[in-house]
Amino acid sequence: MGEPVRIVDLARELIRLAGLEPGKDIEIVFPGSRPGEKLFEEVLTAEEGVNATKHARIFVAKPNHTQEIELGPALAELREAPAAPAACLELLHRLVPQYSPGTGLFLSTPGLPPSGIGG
Repeated sequence: MGEPVRIVDLARELIRLAGLEPGKDIEIVFPGSRPGEKLFEEVLTAEEGVNATKHARIFVAKPNHTQEIELGPALAELREAPAAPAACLELLHRLVPQYSPGTGLFLSTPGLPPSGIGG
């Protein structure tokens, strides 16, 4: 995938490519992290694990068939949950035991006021 590139360096280069000067024509602002924002991306979870391949630095995720669910009934139950956000969160946790809502998670379901669930 190549060398990592810092976002700020990419922003500065894009500003220069547009014929402008960073900090003079366009200010780069660092707003900080927002509630619930992920600081890193988990490609694999600890529960999944990996299988080796013939290439030393390439791995394949192990399939996890320990919890097979019937998607139809689960989706039907989830469709009923917007009227009861706590029931929706309980269902998600039951379907995906690793699920944990982050701080600052707000539901914005049409017709319902936002609620501070999980935060």
